[in-house]
Amino acid sequence: MPGPMELIMSSSLLASGPSSAGPALHASDPGAPKRAFSVSFEHVGKSFGSGRGAHHVLHDVDFTARPGEVVAILGPSGCGKSTLLRATAGLDTASSGRVLIDGTPVSGIDPRCAVAFQEPRLLPWRSVRENIRLGLPDGQGRDEGSTVVEKLLRLVGLTAHAGHRPREISGGMAQRASLARALARNPGVLLLDEPFGALDALTRLKMQDLLLTVHAAQPTTVLLVTHDVDEALQLADRIIVLGRAPGAAADRPASITTVLDIPGERPRDRASEVLAELRVRLLGHLGVDAHRTATR
Repeated sequence: MPGPMELIMSSSLLASGPSSAGPALHASDPGAPKRAFSVSFEHVGKSFGSGRGAHHVLHDVDFTARPGEVVAILGPSGCGKSTLLRATAGLDTASSGRVLIDGTPVSGIDPRCAVAFQEPRLLPWRSVRENIRLGLPDGQGRDEGSTVVEKLLRLVGLTAHAGHRPREISGGMAQRASLARALARNPGVLLLDEPFGALDALTRLKMQDLLLTVHAAQPTTVLLVTHDVDEALQLADRIIVLGRAPGAAADRPASITTVLDIPGERPRDRASEVLAELRVRLLGHLGVDAHRTATR
């Protein structure tokens, strides 16, 4: 179960229908990000337990996400994708190496980040508007905070439902409220842990479009964990593949096996031949033969 701080920091980007996004936030508006931050992983390793019983998950993870970049992290289950996000947010610590945001090491829960999990995690006794207010940074004035919240409600298409409690809205609306709560923190880094994982295929596509709209309005740095190759190709500037070296034992820690730059401006043509070729390459790096034919 998530702890209280995770509940306040977290948000999921799931929705059941199209959003009626409002106007983009401008740099001079309250709630617009002051600037996006770089995120650097310097030879990060992570183990659970100690001694002979230790479970080594990550080894020598080394890369930097540039300010405003969307980086997708792919890899098999259990390879440490979510562990990287937790270390970035300060919800966990690396066993070796270090994580830096804007050149400063992460030490404890980091207010420069907002985290989004699969579940909305809204407080059931508060309205949609009040749940979003929970994401505002400490010390923000009431009037300025109210302006931020109203702009975010418009951005995710929930103005008409702002006074409703979570039980009075759809699951998709609850997920959009969670997104707005994460953005209310004015984060320099947005961490998304399989945000569309529980969605049907059509809603997943609509939420990918919403994420692009949100990123255009608030161009923060995004680290996105996903199992969906097509989603990564549609949303990311770069894709990081975590895995084990070929032939390595299953209990060996994972590291970066591939870094792939994705060409083209977003939104991208889902039918693009270039993306189709990159999809085959990524599946190969993940150990899937995209050209395998079914046998009778």
